[in-house]
Formats: sequence, C-alpha cells, structure tokens
Amino acid sequence: MVWEELVARYAWADGDELEAYTFSVVAGRTEDEVIRAFGGDADGARMMTFAEAADEQAEQRCELLRVVTAEAHVVAVEWGYHGSIPEIARRASAGGGEFFSVHRDVNARYQVMHAVDGRVDGMFDPFELEAAWTESRPELPAWAEGVSFHMETLCAETFALMERTMGVPVDPAWLDTRLRTVLLASPDTLFDDPVVAWSP
Repeated sequence: MVWEELVARYAWADGDELEAYTFSVVAGRTEDEVIRAFGGDADGARMMTFAEAADEQAEQRCELLRVVTAEAHVVAVEWGYHGSIPEIARRASAGGGEFFSVHRDVNARYQVMHAVDGRVDGMFDPFELEAAWTESRPELPAWAEGVSFHMETLCAETFALMERTMGVPVDPAWLDTRLRTVLLASPDTLFDDPVVAWSP
C-alpha cells in the first residue's frame, strides 16, 4: 500500500473524538507478557471499551490498559501514557521482541517510539518536525526515513508509520469493542529509578 493510502486509512485519528491516547504494538510477546511489562495484573482482567476505561480512570484516578491480539502481535490501547515511557518499551521488547507506540496527550504533545530487543532505537515528537517555530528539529531514525508530517494529518501519519514499521493495522473498531482490560501500577511505584525509566 502506498504511503498516501496508508495515511488515509487513519483519517479517523485526526477527528475530535480522541484527544488523548497511547497505542502500542508489540511483537514476540503474549498478552500476559505485555500486561506484565506495562505493570499490570493479568489475572484481574475485565472487558471494557475505550470510553468505559477512560471514564473509570477519570473517576477513580487509576490507569487501565486494554489489549487485543492481532496477526500474532499484541496491541495495547490506553487513555494514558504507560506505552510512551521508554522503560516500558525496553521491558516489552526485551529478549528479541519489538515495540512501537504512538502517543498524544490533551496538551497536543505527541510521541512516536520504537524499540527492539530491549533497546529504544528512536523516539521523537512529530509535531516538532512540522512546527515552524522549532529551532532544532529531531533527527529521524532509519525506520522513519522518507516520512513527512503535516499538522492536519499528524495523528494519521503516526499510525501509518506504526503500521508500516510493524506490519499490523490498527482497527478503530477496537475503541468501541470491549477488550481485555487490566489495572496498571502507577509509574510512581513501577520504577526504581524514574529518571532512567523516562530516558531513551
């Protein structure tokens, strides 16, 4: 599929409904292994939609992770940010795995991150590539070469890059489908050294 068609597939991501999310695709891991890497309890799963999880998180001030298996990969969906933390990427990809996440928060901060075999080999904010006021632009990793980002299609382009890299499409129907959902430990308690955890 050519790049333009791939971006068009994810036009839904640039709509008004999703103002904050992290989608992560993990290769070489089971759902339980991904849940543990994110700091969750695989035994306490419930079935929830994205909106239900977001509402519960807002009410109870907790962090939830939804997972689904697609084409031998595990896709993790959050109204949160665990998947944007480099240490999570390292843990989820350790021992021969691969990890890719796209993140957007309510303050219009974006992040794309990729890790292989326990090492983050690229992490950047695509907004900084497009913003005219940015003095220094991040250097694109090899897996993002040839991609240009545009403000009006920024979210679609990050999802397209994730599919191009991992070979797995993200289905928007997963947002309204009840998926296996687990409670996550807070990042405040998840890492021995938070500074290291957030460093690529």
